[in-house]
Amino acid sequence: MEKTKYYSNGKLLLTGEYLILDGAKGLAVPSQYGQSLEVTPTETETIYWTGIDADGCIWYEDELSFETIINKTITRETGDTRSTLIELLHFCSLNNTAFLSQGKGYKLTTRLTFPRKWGLGTSSTLVNNLAQWLDVNPYRLLAETFGGSGYDIACAQHNQPILFHLKNEIAQVENIVFDPLFKDSLYFIYLNHKQSSKTAIQSYMNHRGRIDKIIPKINLLTKQFLRATSLDEFSNVMLEHEAIMSEVLEMKTVQEALFMDFKGTLKSLGAWGGDFILCASDTPPHDYFFKKGYETIISYHDMVIK
Repeated sequence: MEKTKYYSNGKLLLTGEYLILDGAKGLAVPSQYGQSLEVTPTETETIYWTGIDADGCIWYEDELSFETIINKTITRETGDTRSTLIELLHFCSLNNTAFLSQGKGYKLTTRLTFPRKWGLGTSSTLVNNLAQWLDVNPYRLLAETFGGSGYDIACAQHNQPILFHLKNEIAQVENIVFDPLFKDSLYFIYLNHKQSSKTAIQSYMNHRGRIDKIIPKINLLTKQFLRATSLDEFSNVMLEHEAIMSEVLEMKTVQEALFMDFKGTLKSLGAWGGDFILCASDTPPHDYFFKKGYETIISYHDMVIK
């Protein structure tokens, strides 16, 4: 039987963070890492799902009957992998009536090219792949399941940096050129644990306060990120952005909390407190972070799609 295959890019949000939920413009870059979905038709009315991590190990395996999907039968804790897959497939079945009505099933195999714990878009790449396969709106599928602004869906679909914002809750995506002259001095460092997007978004909602005056400042800083011509200029914009978000979230910046003695400049990306941070340093920072137990350091060149 004929197989079909789909692929989506991972993502990193360099500016805007939670404020893009309220209309701020964010600078986002698709990563060279991502996730594929391979679909093979079968003769049974079930979905047999296999999830494979970057190291080749199977991290999830399950079989879901069409009846379970159609009736949205969730028997385990809400939020676990099985429940999430049922919700995703149920939404797809409502928006593509042919999906589960042709008397055949499917074997689905997902393969990550980055470790699942990294937080580069395990969920968004899956959503976008399913949406490609079943011809449903990926932004609506995301909204009905994981939530969020949708910038990660935009990254999944684009092979260059983008500016993203919401206008009347509809995604606005602009392809841009972002190729800083000092990119050899930029690194992405993994903080050794994945941050829950849902939890982080709720925390923002609880602390957002009055943001109408803050969004224009963030939009201006996003423009300055794009226009910076030197590492010093870029680092100063990073610091200003961090200071604003620190005040909004009532949290210390990552540099204040963990790396006060670091000589370069650090900025949280997306969910504060986990996933990757951006590092600007005129000397390789590997020794410093290795000594502190942070061993995943990826250069801008190796992370971002050119």
